[in-house]
Amino acid sequence: MPKTPDTARPEAARPGSTRRGILFGGAAVSATALLAACTSNEPTTKDNAPATDNQPAADSAPGRKVTIGFAGPQADHGWLNAINENARNRAKKYADVTLDITEGSNDTAAQIGQIQTLINKKVDVLVILPTDGKALTQTGLAAMKAGIPVINLDRAFASPQACRAYVGGDNYGMGLNAGRYIGEKLKNKPGAKVVELAGIDSLELTRLRTQGFDDALKNYPNITKVARQAAEFTVESGQAKMAQLLQAQPQFDALWNHDDDQGVGVLRAIAQARRKDFLMVGGAGAKSAMDAIKADDSVLKATVLYPPTMSATAIDLARALGQGKGISGTAELEIPASLTLYSAVVTRENVDAYLPTGFN
Repeated sequence: MPKTPDTARPEAARPGSTRRGILFGGAAVSATALLAACTSNEPTTKDNAPATDNQPAADSAPGRKVTIGFAGPQADHGWLNAINENARNRAKKYADVTLDITEGSNDTAAQIGQIQTLINKKVDVLVILPTDGKALTQTGLAAMKAGIPVINLDRAFASPQACRAYVGGDNYGMGLNAGRYIGEKLKNKPGAKVVELAGIDSLELTRLRTQGFDDALKNYPNITKVARQAAEFTVESGQAKMAQLLQAQPQFDALWNHDDDQGVGVLRAIAQARRKDFLMVGGAGAKSAMDAIKADDSVLKATVLYPPTMSATAIDLARALGQGKGISGTAELEIPASLTLYSAVVTRENVDAYLPTGFN
């Protein structure tokens, strides 16, 4: 997954905290206390059907025109570029949606300025993937106070009052599902050994991915994690750190690499060392990783998703919010306050279904 300084779901949704625990063992819609519009004692229709049954659900049928402002960081990583592309492509599917997307910047002050411009334009809804969730919190609050609802994407604001809804991935779930996959593959092997190549250790997302991985391995007493190394989510760091791991660990049975972009370098190092004696699981869902899984010509056998399609989901929610609708598939009058995406494990058996979501 990308370099996300504080990509984290709201506190109430984090496992092991007082998210890339953006992830759990399953998809979760949590009722985080944002701007809740609770309804009780709903009137019923004359045939005793709840009035909510008549609430229009968001679908592709044209409705009220909605202008959505979209502000994300600079697309300097494959995953971040996919975030922008998913948002653009989703908006194009709706004749009633106009997407006003900023250029994107990794400079906090520049992004604040871009969002202020969208606020001044009086867009109907804002979708914001902050360069830094804490630093952009006041900007989210300003938009909300201006009457513009905000969808907070991936990196959480410091205050739930800064947005109407949160959409993100599941970092804890990534680690958990990677550990479960490896555990099931090695459960019958006595004295099995695994190694872990993490991302940037200063990031909360990295801690959560490692925590999920370690928690999963506790279910397999025959497996021991014998080494862990941190890289930097780049091809170069992946290659260098993996070369060190291979030299230090002459024998192990499985590797979990947190990020598919750095995984390109990881696979280079493995090929240069001519190692084929273990299986590898990646992370995030890059197209290159899925292609390798489908070809089945390397140690890479699976990748655990951190879906960039979350930005398309954010556009769906923003449109529904702007049109005063709920969303299809739920009975609620309002869109959910928090939506956490599931970290599916992509293998050779199901890769064709996920390939269209792979990012470059």
